[in-house]
Amino acid sequence: MQVYVMAFVCLLLGGAIGYLGRPLLEPQPQKSMAAANPAGAPAGEVLPPNSSNPTPEQMAAMAAKAAEPLLEKLKANPQDPQVLADIGNVYYDTQQFRDAASYYEKSLAVKPDNPDVRSDLGTCYWYSSHDADAAIAQYQKVLATHPGHPGALFNLGIVRWQGKNDPNGAVQAWETLLKANPDYKDKAHIEEMIAQAKKHASGTMQGAPKD
Repeated sequence: MQVYVMAFVCLLLGGAIGYLGRPLLEPQPQKSMAAANPAGAPAGEVLPPNSSNPTPEQMAAMAAKAAEPLLEKLKANPQDPQVLADIGNVYYDTQQFRDAASYYEKSLAVKPDNPDVRSDLGTCYWYSSHDADAAIAQYQKVLATHPGHPGALFNLGIVRWQGKNDPNGAVQAWETLLKANPDYKDKAHIEEMIAQAKKHASGTMQGAPKD
């Protein structure tokens, strides 16, 4: 347990704790999709622990330990949006999504126009409660001011597909992402998901009752 905690704390505190790009969502399998989720679990659900993964209790302990110096720092300026976001990142990275959302909300109350933090907040809503509407609302706020934001567009596609059963909406979000970010590092992965979503949309339309 101590090894887990110390390793995680060193990882976070040894480098920049600020936003470096939170993990993106992954689609859960659809019956009409050719490829299964490589993670083996639906998007928004924490994977069960195995021999290489800490337990939820261990993750919570890691979060508490890693957040200690940031919480101490916050005492000097409780309204520091960056420190609040950094604490949110600690909780996000340890899958404590409700706690992460709380600190992201506090950060955004001080500095509303932070697209990375707001995009992360939407993802927290999805991971913690599968609240598709709340997640989408945050992504749309990001895109209103930063229309090419890759994280918001990527995750918007996932939540539209998985949370709203809207594969066409997912395709639109991902095609917008690639158009706005032609050198996107995971372009091939996006193109694969676009193809899967189009197959799902085609299958849904073919199976729909005719007038």
